[in-house]
Amino acid sequence: MNDEQLLRYSRHILLPDIGIEGQQKLQDAHALIIGAGGLGSPAAMYLASSGVGTLTLCDDDTVDLTNLQRQIVHRTSSIGMAKVDSARISLAEINSDVRVIALNERADQIRLLELVGQADVVLDCSDNFATRYALNQACVQLSKPFVSGAATRFDGQVAVFDMRHSHSPCYHCLYPEQSDALETRCAVMGVFAPLVGIIGSMQAAEALKLLLEIGTLLCGRLLVTDLLHMELRTVKLSKDQACLICGTSRT
Repeated sequence: MNDEQLLRYSRHILLPDIGIEGQQKLQDAHALIIGAGGLGSPAAMYLASSGVGTLTLCDDDTVDLTNLQRQIVHRTSSIGMAKVDSARISLAEINSDVRVIALNERADQIRLLELVGQADVVLDCSDNFATRYALNQACVQLSKPFVSGAATRFDGQVAVFDMRHSHSPCYHCLYPEQSDALETRCAVMGVFAPLVGIIGSMQAAEALKLLLEIGTLLCGRLLVTDLLHMELRTVKLSKDQACLICGTSRT
């Protein structure tokens, strides 16, 4: 790191759990963020400001006026622009040292395998189960740590699924694809603006801890947040040995 970088990241470097060595780990790391909306905005901004060397953003949507209530990486001047291009501009203003790969596309399973394979950590900031299931499958197959976040109305949740550890459940263990989990889009249900900032920031925190190999992760735990009543609780998760994606009995 040069003198300017040492100054930029000095508040990280002062932390004994990070230091210069840890900051160098972040600079050498590659994070994949699927979704450049409410969750992806704060996640990408904090990963960029923290000095993660390469960020890949993948989203096929464009910025519209309704996004600006909560998707803080975008600006009024970005309306009509691809979200990943809008985010790339904002992130460059935060930290020009970070390499941002902006992919204006909806990745299929084969493409996700390619993108996940290039990353050190994966953040699911999408808004639909189909993407989450496909991303989870790719992370299980390639043994990549997967930070999951979701938010609707006043309720949010965060979990880490790290298949580098045999005891870790996967996303499918929590929400089996055959389950009756409802797809709740914020366009229909609404979402409290600060909620996505909090959940996305928690995803960034877990991703940084994974890259730094510090602290206690939300692996095997689901953190549930209710901002309307300002309550947080943690639910323990167990690996489903019969899981079709990560179970020991799968063929």
